Amino acid sequence: MPYGDGVHGEPVEGVGAGRVAFGVLGPVTARSDEGPLALKGPRHRAVLARLIVARRRVVPVSRLVDDLWADPPSGAVGALQTFVAALRRVLEPDRPPRTPARLLVTEGPGYALRAEPDAVDAWRFEAAVATAAALPAPDALSRLDEALDLWRGPAYAEFAQEDWSRGERSRLTELRLQAVERRAETRLALGRPADAVPDLDAHVSDHPWREDAWRLLALALYRQGRQGDALGVLRRARTVLVEQLGTDPGPRLRRLESDILAQDPGLDPLAEPVTAAARLWTTATAAYDRTVAAGARARLESTVGLIRDLAVTGGGGLRAARDHRLGAISAAEEFGDPELTARVIGAYDVPAIWTRSDDPELARRVVEAAERTLAALPGGGAQDAARCRLLATIALEMRGTHARRGPQAAREAVETARDLDDPALLAVALNGQFMQSFTRAGLAGRRDGIGAELIALSARHGLVTYEVLGRLIRLQARSSLGDFAAADAHAAAADRLAERHELPLVTVFTEWYGALRSAASGDRRRAEAAYRAAAVRLDGSGMPGLERGLLPLALLCLRLAQRAPSASAAASASAGVDAVEPEVDLTEDWGPYRPWVEPLALLSSGRRAEARAALRALPEPPRDLLYEAVCCLEARAAAALGDRAALSRAHARLAPAAGELAGAGSGLLTLGPVDLWLAHPQAAHR
Repeated sequence: MPYGDGVHGEPVEGVGAGRVAFGVLGPVTARSDEGPLALKGPRHRAVLARLIVARRRVVPVSRLVDDLWADPPSGAVGALQTFVAALRRVLEPDRPPRTPARLLVTEGPGYALRAEPDAVDAWRFEAAVATAAALPAPDALSRLDEALDLWRGPAYAEFAQEDWSRGERSRLTELRLQAVERRAETRLALGRPADAVPDLDAHVSDHPWREDAWRLLALALYRQGRQGDALGVLRRARTVLVEQLGTDPGPRLRRLESDILAQDPGLDPLAEPVTAAARLWTTATAAYDRTVAAGARARLESTVGLIRDLAVTGGGGLRAARDHRLGAISAAEEFGDPELTARVIGAYDVPAIWTRSDDPELARRVVEAAERTLAALPGGGAQDAARCRLLATIALEMRGTHARRGPQAAREAVETARDLDDPALLAVALNGQFMQSFTRAGLAGRRDGIGAELIALSARHGLVTYEVLGRLIRLQARSSLGDFAAADAHAAAADRLAERHELPLVTVFTEWYGALRSAASGDRRRAEAAYRAAAVRLDGSGMPGLERGLLPLALLCLRLAQRAPSASAAASASAGVDAVEPEVDLTEDWGPYRPWVEPLALLSSGRRAEARAALRALPEPPRDLLYEAVCCLEARAAAALGDRAALSRAHARLAPAAGELAGAGSGLLTLGPVDLWLAHPQAAHR
């Protein structure tokens, strides 16, 4: 029985469709030079994935049927033929009728996918990892970065439970874990332990049985002069291995622990001969531990200072600071002294640039504690500074919410700080004011003023971290206003300060800004690559409020910016014709942006009634840096569906930002000029 048209022979590309590339390191995808190819249902993707697993070998029809159905129906072979025919139409859309397929071919008893050796991301990943092993460290690091950037999620993500994918998934996953560890080892060899720590910290959390990852993390911390943290990691490794696996650490971990305790010079061949700072830290902390009583208030206040400093050291430090912050507040409240509690709450004056909380529950509890403490503080002007810090904390922690208390607290904090003429206090209060400057669109100019004041204030009084904050605020504001020359200057200044003062998280924002610059210039290919690279740096940074959903949102905005709204879209909607929408995959992690993406996803799959219901169920947009971006997504769906009420609402929200670049105030992404979104005519009711 013939199973479809096809030919034997050498691997070739799809006829007339340009090069076809396949992705399996995440959801299964296919794309041509023109963009993503629309693979139909899950069985179509399953056939494609199963053939990719076979690595250009023939898979018999009988095997495909068994793999696709647990209990094959009587028409399984015919259904399989239909799936293959549909795949061929997608992969080779310009192939003339009755001409043989040249990519998905029939051979002998079954089918094979004759993809080029570099046409599948998993194959490119393997080749890059293998090549890196023979390269010098700088080139190896670059090649490993490229390899790991290819991963968009678990391999063959939607087929995780299938027997036919299990072996390949396990093999690729293990190779990825090895690549992560090899990259960390390469960074250590290049004298870059700080770059290795965030990835390794996340790596051991996700894969606690990998002893080599624990070893590398401890070594990286030690090479940063963090001997106590390194020993803490090794103790944590021992606990995890004993409690979860019932085994003691292996000889390499045990030897590393003894070498760290002995401060063996061989642990850091790149270190300078004199490590006075490391020795001073060890002796001073030991002396403090001996002389200050365990329950002393001074110990608690010193601990809060350490927690604050920890928050700016990188992803692992930021996560650890969040973990300990509420404990410190609770410990302070146990003393029954509101002045002490106010100092403990207010001491966490860590500059914040992102307007969505990393831990909303923690933020809620900190606000509650701050409000309790405000109510309990004695009256009189002696406590004005403490009240100011508590108010600024409330403004910061209520970021992105619609509550009126946040803006009120911000105003009171700034007024009090100005009256007290306290520069450090004013910097904290201005940070709270920035967080509450998102009550509507079009406030980039106001935020630019806050950033300018922070820069001037910090430069006069040596408030380095707040000068960095001011630079990042102005970077965002000038991007929104389309002034990229000024934004470039602020990004460069922030990077210089970050390098000089060891503030690694700053580069997360400046690297994303670089991707935004490519997107704003219209260079989609370069921007997409830059976004994916920036997402790798963001991974493990300890900022889930920033990270979740950001990469798919940025890539979607990049596609939408290339398809600016037009009168034809509204005309099509009012005539009942589906507008062409970019493919949106809801299986990706869209984080908090999913409600605004869902109508577009449903539209792209032709489910207009469901898209209309999802559009009408949208909540009020959060008051944050991506307010305008989600309003544009709402406007896009409303225009395509001809929903006049939703379109009018989105336009009203966007109107104050006329003349700005939609979404660019985030410093991360853009959907192009707001004016183009406002120029879309009102669509009639359907």
